[in-house]
Amino acid sequence: MATSKIQTGLRLNERLYDKIRELAVIEQRSMNNLMEYALQQYVNEYEKQNGVIPISSDD
Repeated sequence: MATSKIQTGLRLNERLYDKIRELAVIEQRSMNNLMEYALQQYVNEYEKQNGVIPISSDD
């Protein structure tokens, strides 16, 4: 089953970009996959400490 994903633009300073690129190589991931994983870990940790982040539905 295909997963719907939203494409976003992200601005990073060059040093951070280079480090993320190296981590992706080390972990054999794409940069996109590594950043998505890191952001998911951040959200999981935040929610563990602060509760679920509510998402409003504007449908």
